[in-house]
Amino acid sequence: MTIFLLLSSFLIFIILILIFSKCFYTRRSKEHYRMCAKLPSMPQGYLTHLRLTHKLSTLKPKDVLPFFDSILKQYGPLVHFHVLGHSYVLLNDPDDIKVLLSSSQHINKGPEYTFLKPWLNKGLLTSGNQKWHTRRKMLTYTFHFKILETYVPTFNKHAQCLAKKLENMASNDQRVSIYNHMTLCALDLVCDTIMGTELRSQEGESKEYVKAIDTVTDITINRVCKFWLWNKNIFNLSQNGRNFNKSLKILHTFTENVIKNKRAKLESVNCLEIEELSFGKKQVQSFLDLLIGISKQNPEKMTDLDIREEVDTFLFEGHDTSSTAITMAFIQLGLNQDIQDRVREELYSIFEDSDREATLADLKSMKYLDRVIKETLRLYPSVPSVTRMLKQHLHIREYEIPPDTVIVILPYLLHREEKHFPNPLTFDPDRFLPENSINRHPYAFIPFSAGPRNCIGQKFAMYQMKTVISTVIRKMRIETLGSQDDIKISTQLILRPESLPNIKLTKIK
Repeated sequence: MTIFLLLSSFLIFIILILIFSKCFYTRRSKEHYRMCAKLPSMPQGYLTHLRLTHKLSTLKPKDVLPFFDSILKQYGPLVHFHVLGHSYVLLNDPDDIKVLLSSSQHINKGPEYTFLKPWLNKGLLTSGNQKWHTRRKMLTYTFHFKILETYVPTFNKHAQCLAKKLENMASNDQRVSIYNHMTLCALDLVCDTIMGTELRSQEGESKEYVKAIDTVTDITINRVCKFWLWNKNIFNLSQNGRNFNKSLKILHTFTENVIKNKRAKLESVNCLEIEELSFGKKQVQSFLDLLIGISKQNPEKMTDLDIREEVDTFLFEGHDTSSTAITMAFIQLGLNQDIQDRVREELYSIFEDSDREATLADLKSMKYLDRVIKETLRLYPSVPSVTRMLKQHLHIREYEIPPDTVIVILPYLLHREEKHFPNPLTFDPDRFLPENSINRHPYAFIPFSAGPRNCIGQKFAMYQMKTVISTVIRKMRIETLGSQDDIKISTQLILRPESLPNIKLTKIK
């Protein structure tokens, strides 16, 4: 019976592979494959493709990056391969990466981002071509430093809430698993600044919404490596698909109600002039305020659906990525007490013994903490892969890569290249001193991507992370109860800790 089940499972796997492969292959011309054959490639052949597809589909999330690392080491920094009929090219040389990312033509995300569209629709993260250009131009000013400054009190509020929770744990001498606390803090902070809505998830409220966002995020991310769930119909019939759609309805209903109530409130006080919202004549309450202001001036370009997709996009991008980065920063500070002491000394030079909250000027003064965060993002970039689906030919060195090829860049591996970062596994914030960075290739460090499609919210993210980390470090000493070897990460669309050492917290004042 066991042998029969194994054979049946294998047969089903092969049939699914053939169905998917046939579907994908018929979309590409012979010329496409002829051009791909001229690229540095992994071994070709149908059985080879099947074996590679099987290998990728059975990899555990923690093994994905080591697998691609082995490919780069074996075949070099530009390598072509096929999976399910898709042509992929993996790049790991900053000169090659610059050609792709600096282009204003090659801006369409890879196919894995289609899995986000049921949630985010065609917002700034998932859209391409003219819609992306128009939307990016429209939204750029919403991250102007004068607007970001209005968010700093909100950053402080939620950072203080986190610090109080951690102080209570320090009093009880608890071992703390930090990641879940960071996730709730980041979710509260981002919801407040993006939607102007207080979830109070750190206080145990909004449980249905918090659970729904966890479910949708987890299933979306995990779906990437499960090729049998790429098909929409198969996915919707699966248990994952049913859970996803149920939770998605909760998220969309919540966002739509927030938009409706916010629009009614703003219209009732006649507070929709975009210039007034932008630069200080009226207080900006949230990113949503600005979007509603834009929609008044451009009702055809910014409908309520457009507002929902951007609010959901920034909620997704803003909370999950930053919570991982803050977590890894705390773990590294707990492993490197000398670096933690330097952070605390810098904070003392800014705040002395006061308990006052951070201002934007204070955050800009945190030069060493800035380097700590950059070094954290070097080792643990929140987005470990960047992909582009080519719509036109891409010329890199002597190679011509045809349209319909997916280009993959793995910042996680790029950031660990010895020639760009000597002793790459050592946590050293001084790598980012100006004198140590001046000769480094600008595309060797891309935690927020680079070029025209870089992260629009990177300053928001840096200020958010500085606020949370500095608030905690001013009040407590962190000790990581383990070693670097205890850190295990997994990766799909974003980087997440799979297992981490606990931390011990000690009050210092």
